[in-house]
Amino acid sequence: MNIGVVREIKNNENRVAVVPSGVESLVRAGHTVTVEAGAGLGTSIQDSEYAAAGGTLVPTAEEVWAVADIVVKVKEPQAQEWPLFKPGQTLFTYYHFAASRELSEAMVERGGVCIAYETVEDKRHTLPLLTPMSEIAGKMAVQEAAKYLEKPQGGRGILLGGVPGVPAAHVVILGGGVVGINSAKIAAGMGANVTIMDIDLERLRYLDDVLPANVTTFFSNPLHIREILPTADVVIGAVLIKGEKAPVLVSVADLQRMKPGSVIVDVAVDQGGCIESMHPTTHAVPVFTVDDVIHYGVANIPGAVPASSTYALTNATFPYLLALANKGVKQALRDDAGLALGLSVADGKMFLPTVAQAFDLPQGSAAAWIAG
Repeated sequence: MNIGVVREIKNNENRVAVVPSGVESLVRAGHTVTVEAGAGLGTSIQDSEYAAAGGTLVPTAEEVWAVADIVVKVKEPQAQEWPLFKPGQTLFTYYHFAASRELSEAMVERGGVCIAYETVEDKRHTLPLLTPMSEIAGKMAVQEAAKYLEKPQGGRGILLGGVPGVPAAHVVILGGGVVGINSAKIAAGMGANVTIMDIDLERLRYLDDVLPANVTTFFSNPLHIREILPTADVVIGAVLIKGEKAPVLVSVADLQRMKPGSVIVDVAVDQGGCIESMHPTTHAVPVFTVDDVIHYGVANIPGAVPASSTYALTNATFPYLLALANKGVKQALRDDAGLALGLSVADGKMFLPTVAQAFDLPQGSAAAWIAG
């Protein structure tokens, strides 16, 4: 097979989907790897490293899309990439379809095969291709919140961890999954007072066992969220419903309850966001203010630390990519039920029922397509 690796074009997206060691493994397995020149520069990987690993360098993305059987990316295809996606071609990347009607319609219209990182499951029913980026995003959410609490950034002028005689900041985390627990670890480690909220009592029991004493667990419901917002210096949105739009947990009206200069970081923004007033932002312009509350809505947080996040991501994605290449797409999906859960679109049909219904798209059966 011909595997295509393109340069990411989303704002300040510095990751790359395959590193030179992956190219070498694919070439050794008998595949051709076509790499767009400059694809790895954001991660400080030179074209010469891809060439030394056996990759075929081409000057433009168009040339990659033209020859590749499987195109592998990091972020969802951008509008200028949509026309390059051919019927029958496979695109393996993050999509977050529930957050974008336009992307969902475009992928169905193109007639290709879309396999989404974010819905692939492993044997433990966790999300192995989402987890490493959620770990990074959770940790970075606290770093960014601490920065925007500073007065020159428009914040309240509070040190997250406080000092002797001066209280630490209060960090409220909505969601106790991978993002939430990583945010809690970092915030607690910096000395903040942390409250982590979730609707799963067993998860709260686990968090209570493993997190330090300056982390309090709190059952999440609309009343409890409204009650805790006036005490929060930072709110981190960390909810996830696999393959679906994030629920809104903080309304525009709720912002009136928050302190002026407090900070919201909505890590769920790439799934539509759990803060009603949030919209996606970029690393170039990461924040905006509503009702004196700073909103951070960067939709590709790990793109800021590619020297960590590229390798964390490709460690997880590469075995699946190799299986798709070695076995062929349908056989790889037949052999791995968890990978098959990533199949979202093929032959002009949307296989995610909630997305198909929300956006009135032709709905099909992933199982029937795989078996066919």
